[in-house]
Amino acid sequence: MSVTQQVLRISKSEAAGVVPAIQMFFLLFASYFMLRPVRETMGLVGGVDNIPWLFTATFVATLACLPLFGWLASKVPRRSIQRWTYIFFSINLLLFAAGFRFAAEHVGLARTFYVWLSVFNFISISVAWSLLADLFVMNDAKRMFGLMASGASLGGLVGPLIGALLVASIGHSGLILISAALLLLAILSGERVQAWRDSQPQATAVSDERIRALGGSPWAGAAAVMRSPYLLGIAAFVVLLASVTTFLYLEQARLIDLSFSDRIRQTQVFASIDIVVQTLAILAQIFLTGRLVERLGLRVLLVVLPLVVAAGFIWLAMAPVFAVFVVVMVVRRAGEYALVRPGREMLFTRISPEAKYKAKNFIDTTVYRGSDAVSSWIKAGVDLMGQHPAVVAILGAAVALVWAATGNSLARQAEANRDQLLD
Repeated sequence: MSVTQQVLRISKSEAAGVVPAIQMFFLLFASYFMLRPVRETMGLVGGVDNIPWLFTATFVATLACLPLFGWLASKVPRRSIQRWTYIFFSINLLLFAAGFRFAAEHVGLARTFYVWLSVFNFISISVAWSLLADLFVMNDAKRMFGLMASGASLGGLVGPLIGALLVASIGHSGLILISAALLLLAILSGERVQAWRDSQPQATAVSDERIRALGGSPWAGAAAVMRSPYLLGIAAFVVLLASVTTFLYLEQARLIDLSFSDRIRQTQVFASIDIVVQTLAILAQIFLTGRLVERLGLRVLLVVLPLVVAAGFIWLAMAPVFAVFVVVMVVRRAGEYALVRPGREMLFTRISPEAKYKAKNFIDTTVYRGSDAVSSWIKAGVDLMGQHPAVVAILGAAVALVWAATGNSLARQAEANRDQLLD
């Protein structure tokens, strides 16, 4: 075994599947993170006070997309779901590029883009992880998902770098065109992962199944979550994650809006934060995530970050200053990418093929965005009562502790001696 294989803890044959998965995530996240600072800037166009309304609009848009994605997942072969989803989003990006070229400061366009990118982000990433959960079993996922996620962090690092460097010269419309091209390339990488799985000796039966459509109702994902205690647990985990994330996100928007008035400068500041987060995440994903889960189990991925975030909120309650906030925000985001996200995706390897696409998408999009909307209004209500950062921090700490307990319960269920938790 080569030194590289010893470091990455995969065999030569497995590398042929892991490398295109890393490429897929790199291209997808570079495409998204190039535009994420643009989205944050567009969110400030109408004023910080309107962000809860944008969260609510995003939730409504996600609800509208749920039956559309469910219909697609029911009608096309499982192996084609990613392809058609990304082609659709690429066409949308071309339309937005044209819009920003001719009406860059239009408030309605800015808000529409904010909502659209928020929906695109969750659906596209959910589909990529659904694909991998469909192709890998739990034991392989423990070794490989963290490494695959390093492609996401690398893309999340390169994307904002490109954005920060080019936004002044090519504008927001130029960045959107580059993003569309990267998204189309991600389709090719996803198909290479599937081709690798098809070439494995044990994959014949699964490959035959994946050329057929899943069938069923477009609403099957929501129904599956409602009748499965295991999936309800994952949904609760996502609700708590989204709540913590939203509290910090809104505080970040408020502080940056107060500190920087120029839109280009705001985009560059958001991009700089992304660069720091992704640098930390990629180092952890390559050298830490797989080793932690193999030695200490899935529980460490789902519990450590919530506990650290709870401590961070308590720190914020005692010292509510910008420097402390930045540390907590960076740790929360880097920890999510390096620990929580791979761990959360491993949970889905234990469920049926239909649930891996439909129920997972419902949780990743509708449940998450609904939690965003509710949490944003709770934060707005607390702010109206007196602008006391300590109140939000204490509330965030309590939510994070419940989040940790939920993660512990899910890890115990997923690592029980059962092949599948949802038939």
